[in-house]
Amino acid sequence: MSKDDIINKLSYLEKKVLITLGQLGEATPEELMEKGGFEKLVEVMNGISWAQMKGLVKVDERTERVYYLSDRGRAPRKLVERRVLEAIYDEEKGVSIVDLEQRKILDRDEISAAVGWLKKKGWAEISKSADGTVFLRITDEGRSMIDRKGIDEKLLDELLARGEISEADCDPRAVEMLKGRKGLLSERPVVSRTVRLTETGKEIVDAGLELKEEIAQLTPEIIQSGRWRDVKIREYDIHAFAPALYGGRPHPITILINQMRQAFLSMGFKEIRGDYVESAFWNMDVLFTAQDHPVRDLHDTFYLKKPEKMDLSEDDALVRIIKEIHENGWRTGSKGWGYRWEIEEARKLLLRTHTTVNTIRYLSTHPEPPLKVFSIGRVFRNEEIDVHHLPEFTQVEGIISEKGADFDMLCAVLKEFYRKMGIENIRIRPGYFPYTEPSLEVDILYDGKWMELGGAGIFRPEVTAPHGVKYPVLAWGLGLERLAMLKWNLSDIRDLYISDIDWLRKASIL
Repeated sequence: MSKDDIINKLSYLEKKVLITLGQLGEATPEELMEKGGFEKLVEVMNGISWAQMKGLVKVDERTERVYYLSDRGRAPRKLVERRVLEAIYDEEKGVSIVDLEQRKILDRDEISAAVGWLKKKGWAEISKSADGTVFLRITDEGRSMIDRKGIDEKLLDELLARGEISEADCDPRAVEMLKGRKGLLSERPVVSRTVRLTETGKEIVDAGLELKEEIAQLTPEIIQSGRWRDVKIREYDIHAFAPALYGGRPHPITILINQMRQAFLSMGFKEIRGDYVESAFWNMDVLFTAQDHPVRDLHDTFYLKKPEKMDLSEDDALVRIIKEIHENGWRTGSKGWGYRWEIEEARKLLLRTHTTVNTIRYLSTHPEPPLKVFSIGRVFRNEEIDVHHLPEFTQVEGIISEKGADFDMLCAVLKEFYRKMGIENIRIRPGYFPYTEPSLEVDILYDGKWMELGGAGIFRPEVTAPHGVKYPVLAWGLGLERLAMLKWNLSDIRDLYISDIDWLRKASIL
C-alpha cells in the first residue's frame, strides 16, 4: 500500500495521534491527550489502536505492582508489637500476656502475632514463670525503637497518606513485612503504556498530514446547512478489524436434528414419538429378538430397578402370539427360536435401546398401507465410552409399508435421505439383524475409512404377521452423532457434548 493510500485511509483521531507523536517523539496516552487536544482518553486509545493495526505506531507496555492498604490496614490503630512495646517500656520486670489482655492492649486473637513480631524484631524477650505465666520484657533494641519507627511502620504511614505506592518506590523488606500480616496489604497490577512512531509512521508524518473534521454519517442538518463542504466523510474500510458478535443459537446437534427432520418431511414422511422407558416385550420380543440373545445382557442394556416390570395384561392377545412365534414360528412358516419363552423376562422395564420400538408400536395400530413414518430420539446402551461410542445417543428411525415395497426402494430412500443431508458417497453392504431379512448396513467414507452409520432391512414375517400387516415393511435405524462427526470434522464423538463455548459459537449451521 502506497503512502497516499495509507494517508487517505487515516481517520481524524489517527492523524491527531501521529502529528502529536511527531512533536513529542514518544508519549503516554495521557500525555497525548493533553498535548494533542483530545477531549477524552478513549479517543486517544482508539486512535492508537487503529494506527497500531496499520503498523504506524508501536506500543510498549510495562506491568508493575501497586500496593495499597486493605480496609483493615486503613483502620487507625498501631501495629500490635508497637502497642505492646509502649506498654512494657517502663516495666523492668516485664508484663504478662494475661495482663496485656486485661488492660485491653491486645485482643485475644492478636497475642500470637504480637509475640512473634516482638521476637522477630528483637524488641522483647519472652520468659515463663514457675507457674507457666508468659512474660514479655523490653530489650535494648526495643528501647531504642520507642521513639523511632520501623521500615514497615514508615511504609504503612506513607500508604495511609498517599493511598497507593508503586513497587519501585517501596522498600522490598517493608513490603514483605506488611505482607506477612493477614489482611493488611493489597496489591494490583498497573499497566503503563508508551507510544512511539514506527519508521513507516515517521514517513507518513513527514509526508504531511492535514487535519480536517471527519464525519461518519451524513445527517439532514449537515446537508441543509452546507457544512458537508467543510468536513471529510470517512471512507468505509472493509478490511478494518471488527469484533465478532455471537448471538444465541441452537446447539449444533439440535440444528442437525431439524435438518434430518426436514429431509424426511420433504419426502412425505410423518414424524412419530415414543417413551424412553419401554418393556423388553416391545423393545425386543415383538422384534423377534430371542430372550437369550447377547443384546439383552446387562452389559448392553440399562434395566430399571424401580419399577422393575410392566403389566402386559392389555397386550394379552399379542403376548400369546409372540410367545408362539419365539417357540415355534406360529403361522409365519418360520420355526421360531425353538426355546421356552418366559413372560417375566418380557415384562422387564428398560431404557429403550433403539427407536425401532416407536415404529413397531405405531405399525401395530396402523397395519394398513400406505405408511411412511420416522422417529428421531435418544436411545441408551450400556457401552464403554470411546471416540466412536456413547452410552446415550440419538437414533433416526423410519419405516415404509406399501404394496410393492422392496429392497431396491429401501436403498433408494436411504441414498435420497443422505443426498439431502449433503452426502453422496455412501456404501451399502450386507448386514444381520434379528428382525429384518434381508438386512443391510450403511457406511460413509470418513477420514479415509468407512464408518458405519446404521442398519436397515425388510421386517421379517415374525415381526409383521402378529399385527396383521400384509405388505412388506422397509425399516432403518441410523446414527445421528456419527453423521455429526463427519459434518463438523470431529475425530472424537465426545466432542459433540463437551461445553466448548468457542466450538458451539463457530460450528457451521449449514
